[in-house]
Amino acid sequence: MALFHVARYPGPEEAEAAGAEAEADGRARALLERLQRRARERQRQQQLRQPEPEEAVQTEDVAGKRRRRRPRRRKSGRAPGSPRAPRGKRQKVDSEDAGAESGEEALGESSVDAEAEGPPETPGGHPPDEACGPPAHALLLGGFGRSRAPKVQPFLPLWLAEPSCVKKTVTEDLVPIEDIPEVHPDLQKKLRAHGISSYFPGSGKTLAFVIPVVQALLQRAVCQVRALVVLPTKELAQQVSKVFSVYTDATFLRVSLVTGQKSLAKEQESLVQKTADGFHCLADIVVATPGRLVDHIDQTPGFSLQHLRFLVIDEADRMIDSMHQSWLPRVVAAAFPQDGAKDPFALFQRRQPQVMTAASICCPQMPLQKLLFSATLTQNPEKLQQLGLYLPQLFSTQPAHGGPRDADADLGGKYTFPAGLSHHYVPCSLRSKPLVILYLILHMSFSRVLCFTNSRENSHRLSLLVQAFGGVTVAEFSSRYGPGRRKMILKQFEQGKIQLLISTDATARGIDVQGVQLVVNYDAPQYLRTYVHRVGRTARAGKSGQAFTLLLKVQERKFLQMLMAAGVPGLERHDTPSELLQPLVPRYEEALSQLERAVKEERRQKAA
Repeated sequence: MALFHVARYPGPEEAEAAGAEAEADGRARALLERLQRRARERQRQQQLRQPEPEEAVQTEDVAGKRRRRRPRRRKSGRAPGSPRAPRGKRQKVDSEDAGAESGEEALGESSVDAEAEGPPETPGGHPPDEACGPPAHALLLGGFGRSRAPKVQPFLPLWLAEPSCVKKTVTEDLVPIEDIPEVHPDLQKKLRAHGISSYFPGSGKTLAFVIPVVQALLQRAVCQVRALVVLPTKELAQQVSKVFSVYTDATFLRVSLVTGQKSLAKEQESLVQKTADGFHCLADIVVATPGRLVDHIDQTPGFSLQHLRFLVIDEADRMIDSMHQSWLPRVVAAAFPQDGAKDPFALFQRRQPQVMTAASICCPQMPLQKLLFSATLTQNPEKLQQLGLYLPQLFSTQPAHGGPRDADADLGGKYTFPAGLSHHYVPCSLRSKPLVILYLILHMSFSRVLCFTNSRENSHRLSLLVQAFGGVTVAEFSSRYGPGRRKMILKQFEQGKIQLLISTDATARGIDVQGVQLVVNYDAPQYLRTYVHRVGRTARAGKSGQAFTLLLKVQERKFLQMLMAAGVPGLERHDTPSELLQPLVPRYEEALSQLERAVKEERRQKAA
């Protein structure tokens, strides 16, 4: 296949156009050279006006060369014998040339002068620092400096922002029992029998809902489930059920505990009874854990919540965290029947609250009242919305601070502590932690010490170590043991038979252990909410107590900042010099070797 090259010769018109373009290029090149020459002359004149020492001039010339931006020189037009320039470049040159001929030469000169001279110079001969940045008229995206973001002001609902404040002092302005005659005489007699002469000593959280619920149900005629108390743990449910049983002992009200400690059939026998004409309810007050409550709603025939008046949610912050179990929607659905239109008495049946109008209030009905109790209730409206509160009212020991935050991210100054509680922290190493606890018990005369760890494994090993050391009666309280064994351990601890109780955070939630003199945080809590529940086991009912937290060096800064932000009063440092711990070291070394053997034996038994 042949290849051909065709050379095209320009005609007369194209030759004439090429000559015009060459002439225009020559004029533009001449104008550019003239402007650059003028800029160089101006620069030399400025340098001659400001003479300086030779060394300084050389130094500043070097700096000026570094900082000065070289002007971009435009390429000159092509020579007469060079190839033709692209069409786009020819149009640009033509436009510049036309602008110069039409009287805009001065404008073009000033712009090129500015480009040639570079940024304006200071008296020292070098451009200022501002010249290094972008021009003033440019649009900046981001900027060169860092500035703090403006603090967002939170917006809280009115009932959260303006709670009804309650005095937090438990030793001042107490209200005697006789000053409230509306309380039933039998209940007043029970209160005096338990040494309570005023409302309310200590935190009084359990009695704050036990007394009103029992008082409201004393006049009931037919046995139906009218009060439901939901708690996160079995131990706490047992404690609340015991208090209800005490104050309903002389009445016809019946209390039932459903936590899964008994079989489902046994618990069903305490809730309902099957008769010839149907099922008969046997409980007025039900104390339950969430999972077991849902089991009875699904599997217990005749168990009805349609007459429920009070839904008490204790430890509400933890119960909100367990909303993934969907126990609350199940309870609400059981309390408000869906097939009311078919019932001849549908006019008197309760319906879920809607927008308040004249039509909605024409048929009065018994409301379902939700009562929430917690020492660390969140202020996050998004979380509280899961509870489905209707016209809520908040009672708090302090005005609201701040606004909604994350998980457990806690609000500073939100929580209150007992007035008789003193806070201490002990800097120590990981190896000396058990020695510090032993020193506090043996040399500071504490008879009941409650020690908290972050895991079940730490609780178990620490209890084995203290047992091997000797001199201290110790017990472990964790999920390693069943409910019956844990109940017996708590009873022995209250009786003084156990001097040191090592536990996980299970006992930090509402468990009322009498006579705790010292709380030791063997593992530092990660959140302020956990610290509040732990130290709340001491200094109860207006008594005094102490809280010690053992801190490693890497934990000290974060923990102190957390407590300072929370407004913890009187946080003190408590040092334990090595001279005081040295006498305990020989026995401690021997106990460590025994612990190692015990752990190996447990692993061997587990493997077998």
